[in-house]
Amino acid sequence: MSSATPSPPSLGFLLKRAQHAFRTRLDDSLRSLGLTAPQFAVLAAVDRDAGISNAELARLAFVTAQSMQGILANLERGGLLARTPHPQHGRILRSVLTEDGRVVFEQARLRVAEIEGILAQAIGPDDAPHFAEMLSSCADRLSARAVRPKPAGLR
Repeated sequence: MSSATPSPPSLGFLLKRAQHAFRTRLDDSLRSLGLTAPQFAVLAAVDRDAGISNAELARLAFVTAQSMQGILANLERGGLLARTPHPQHGRILRSVLTEDGRVVFEQARLRVAEIEGILAQAIGPDDAPHFAEMLSSCADRLSARAVRPKPAGLR
């Protein structure tokens, strides 16, 4: 029998736990609108930047380019998004919100804002901006490629 005190959960585990809870709450809230979190991310990005590239949409929604094709097709089939050929580059399709897409996006945006409000309350309204900076800094540092020292003699 061990008398060792259990170690606290790691930061990575806690971050993933919070992200999972956020995503689950988001999907539950958006489901009645017929949306998923990645679909909401696409509608938000297209609302901000009509004509945004599919590759950039995939990065913003944290999905592969292949998955983005399906997401866009579903949004278009649902009448929330229209895609038209780019005037100079016929193979590039530009995405814009339809009128129905704007209505659904606004409803979804309010739901997402409410969930983010729960996060801000948990953190504390005064600390939320600093927490956002800290999360951004973590993402930046983890995304940066590790700088490896050059082997001796190759300087």
